[in-house]
Amino acid sequence: MAKTDMIRKKAAKDFAEFWKDKGDEKQHTQTFWLSLLRDVLGVTKPEQYIDFEKRVKVKGTKFIDAYIANTNVAIEQKSEKIDLDKKELQSDKSELTPYEQAKRYNDNLRYSERSRWIVVSNFREFRIYDMEKEEPEKHFETVFLNALPKDFHRLQFLVDSQNTSISPETRISLRAGSLVGELYDSLRKQYLNPDEESVSRNLNILCVRIIFCLYAEDAGLFDTKTAFKDYIKSFNLPDLRRGIIDLFKALNTKLEDRDKYDLKLKPFPYVNGGLFADQNIEIPNFTQEIVDVIVKQCGSFDWSEISPTIFGAVFESTLNPETRRNGGMHYTSIENIHKVIDPLFLDDLKSEFEEICKLGKKARGEALNKFQKKLGSLKFLDPACGCGNFLTETYLSLRRLENKVISVALKDMKDSISKAIPFDELISVKISQFYGIEINDFAVDVAKTSIWIAESQMIKETEEIVPYDFKFLPLSTSATIVESNALRINWATLKNEETPTVYDYIIGNPPFVGKKEQFENQKNELVALFPKTVKNVGKLDYVAGWYAKAIDLIKDTKTKCALVSTNSISQGEQSPTLWKYLFEKGLEINFAWRTFRWDSESAEIAHVHCIIVGFSHSGNTNASLKPKIIFDENGNKKEANHINGYLMDAPDLFIKQCRKPLCNVPKIVYGSMVIDDKKHPNLSFSKEDADLIVAENPNNAKFVRQFAGGDEIINNKIRFCLWLKDASVNEMKQSKLISERVQKTKEFRLKSTRPQTFKLADTPWLFGEIRQPEKEVLVIPKVSSERRKYIPIIFVSPEIILNGSSLFIPDATLYEFGVLASNIHHAWRRVIAGRMETRYQYSAEIVYNNFPWCNPTPKQKAAIEKSAQAILDARKNHSNDTLADLYDETFMPADLRKAHIENDKAVMAAYGFKSKISEAEIVAELFKMYEKLTK
Repeated sequence: MAKTDMIRKKAAKDFAEFWKDKGDEKQHTQTFWLSLLRDVLGVTKPEQYIDFEKRVKVKGTKFIDAYIANTNVAIEQKSEKIDLDKKELQSDKSELTPYEQAKRYNDNLRYSERSRWIVVSNFREFRIYDMEKEEPEKHFETVFLNALPKDFHRLQFLVDSQNTSISPETRISLRAGSLVGELYDSLRKQYLNPDEESVSRNLNILCVRIIFCLYAEDAGLFDTKTAFKDYIKSFNLPDLRRGIIDLFKALNTKLEDRDKYDLKLKPFPYVNGGLFADQNIEIPNFTQEIVDVIVKQCGSFDWSEISPTIFGAVFESTLNPETRRNGGMHYTSIENIHKVIDPLFLDDLKSEFEEICKLGKKARGEALNKFQKKLGSLKFLDPACGCGNFLTETYLSLRRLENKVISVALKDMKDSISKAIPFDELISVKISQFYGIEINDFAVDVAKTSIWIAESQMIKETEEIVPYDFKFLPLSTSATIVESNALRINWATLKNEETPTVYDYIIGNPPFVGKKEQFENQKNELVALFPKTVKNVGKLDYVAGWYAKAIDLIKDTKTKCALVSTNSISQGEQSPTLWKYLFEKGLEINFAWRTFRWDSESAEIAHVHCIIVGFSHSGNTNASLKPKIIFDENGNKKEANHINGYLMDAPDLFIKQCRKPLCNVPKIVYGSMVIDDKKHPNLSFSKEDADLIVAENPNNAKFVRQFAGGDEIINNKIRFCLWLKDASVNEMKQSKLISERVQKTKEFRLKSTRPQTFKLADTPWLFGEIRQPEKEVLVIPKVSSERRKYIPIIFVSPEIILNGSSLFIPDATLYEFGVLASNIHHAWRRVIAGRMETRYQYSAEIVYNNFPWCNPTPKQKAAIEKSAQAILDARKNHSNDTLADLYDETFMPADLRKAHIENDKAVMAAYGFKSKISEAEIVAELFKMYEKLTK
């Protein structure tokens, strides 16, 4: 099965070219996969290796398109034109994406046959889902057909059960991060006062310099590939510290100014650029452990393979975790960076280049020259640049595009280039076009180093096009990255305090710090950026400050911006505060990514749920005339007429907190609040504790009540509580177990610094806030998964004590149930509700009280009531399943789904909406109704 990489690369190229723009699921699936396995991956008899149309029992007999038993792979193949994110109607009326369809098949295989890998393909791309990952549907890898010549090894898992490395950049970066951690730990132990702040700073610089030297020798920047390691090994341990000091000094000294007789330093060029400028950093004595880490562990790793974009993330591992958390830093994957820069400018630049390539040779040459100069004129600012990920990936993207320009231009020239071409004449894109602001001094050093490494790599790529050896060292230019607080500094004067810089693009991923996590100084910085007339600024997330700074800077310019942000700024109470102010200042949203999970390249992935907002000033006609785009969490995009503060194609309305419903409907109430120790609750407990209390005295049973909130209702969890509202003192004191729990509640409340809680210690047997109904009520869980189309709402008996993680409507009827259970209401909720991570957080004041209700005719109301009852009846047919099970989009029972569909139709009719209306159009209509109601 073995083939050389060169042969396999050629085979992959031929395969990709043959299957370009073709592929029918019915006709070509078997040919496609047999050829891939045989010609690219080297399977000699692929027809004996892969099974097609494997049977599986899923409500009848279904077939898995392809199945590889040896490596535990299930394959779902779609035709070339099929969108892999789009749901398709199944025979049971459910709607599933290709992945969900394949997963359902896989889940119904015998346990021993279930696949580790699910591959979904449409001939143009392979999506690879690792079922051992948490939430594999959100963490898939993609291999594109047109990139197969360089990525064919990422499909090796199809034929090699031991090979699970499908994302080389992630693998390399995580290994590098581990090595940096080992280097950091071994050096730190040798410092006399390792906990001092100045020592931490020196240690970080030392790590950066050592890793840069390892990179430089692997990348061929030093005279030999082992120059640095050989230098380390040439010293006896007592002398090595002095040798390192001398090396760092030499790297910052021009060759003509060095000691000509020191041959040990001859392999090392003059670096310049500031990386080795500070000769006063504290360097500890070196031990054999440190030498082994550098020479054997770090030295055996090829640092030239690391992505410079991820270089900064690698070094984040050496920062104090507390510092990282307080600063709101999060690592950034290359894929997520492109969600920002592609729609902001890169897609347009690529399209412009493609149009130029279609011109005749003469016109093309002039246009290419002009286009290349344009690339070299653009200026980029990241005002929260961290370790430089955004700036580095942007630089790499521009240089790759410029290399394509150079390649096309050279092919058009009659004479080949045979003489040396000055670097400045051939390459227009320079790292001096990039600007950054970062509050952490170490991150500033890493950011500059990352972009230097990127420049080094791109020069190598240019050398493959142009037969000339460009000299990378000494460094001639650098990015302008300053150490400062971005909310206090003038962004326009980073390079020159007298001459403001006008940026073409502002990009970045500002700190993710919520209102509750902000320090006092951060809160003060935020408040200072807004006029005093803007209320509730203190409730905004910290990222809002970057929007306030940006809109002031870009007024009357053509600057375009795109910032990654916490999703809460476009939801709930924050949206009216922030976006009303920004729109009044002239901000216009050009594109937006609605809530998705922002993952990192670190070993400990930081799961952050965020949005991306691309914007400009309304006076920027170039941006205003372009179609506006909204991306959903899967990357599907749709044009919009206008994008409002909820990132919807709808008017600029701001849904504020409302204490009572706008329409004539029953009031909604929060469940009772216990006010108890959350870690060790006393007034609520498990069934086992409930049984003990009743066993102590059967009379205690009347005080033990079932206790439920959103989690208990959705997942059918059973908890109990002490409900002593009508208990006498004598009855409570007669029970030792009840008395102990009441006493502990009192002690807990007395320790509180909150005056209201302290006061409640006077009545420790009672809940802090009692709102328990005396009749059956309609209950809405406060928090529900974003993966559910419908929030599972339910009627609950007054015997069950409802807690604060639920809301209830005391006077609700089947009609209210039907409307609130409908997709009309949930479309509204999905847009304006706040979120807890990605889960929806239902609110009385924001969601329910502001919801525009319909005015049905008696016939329409009866239809809603009938369909609502059908939902309840369908649930009864599956009484052994939890609401979480029943409302799982993949497994929702057919009768329940049908009942909801009929209910949706009945409610749509009452609103006067067409059956074909999209969810975005539904929300737009509801916004219009809201506008009328609030006038």
